[in-house]
Amino acid sequence: MSSGVPRQGTIVDRRPSGGGLSGTLGSYVVRDDEDERYYSFDYRQIVTEGFRTIRTGEQVRFHVSAESPDRAEFVIRLDQPDPTEYYR
Repeated sequence: MSSGVPRQGTIVDRRPSGGGLSGTLGSYVVRDDEDERYYSFDYRQIVTEGFRTIRTGEQVRFHVSAESPDRAEFVIRLDQPDPTEYYR
């Protein structure tokens, strides 16, 4: 369950491992645009109809986890890339 209203932020880092129960999933770091706090999440928290990945510098909307206040959840990409541009 998430807490509060949706936040907006910028993806500032991607780590190839460290997320998930076994630590083998890639994890991401988002910086809140309003209060500049950092939150982490893994690809399972990305809500999408397309690509389930995010690049550094992308803008997202997210909720802060009520169970773990340093974690983001329900992460939504605000600008979906054109697939032909994405895979150049």
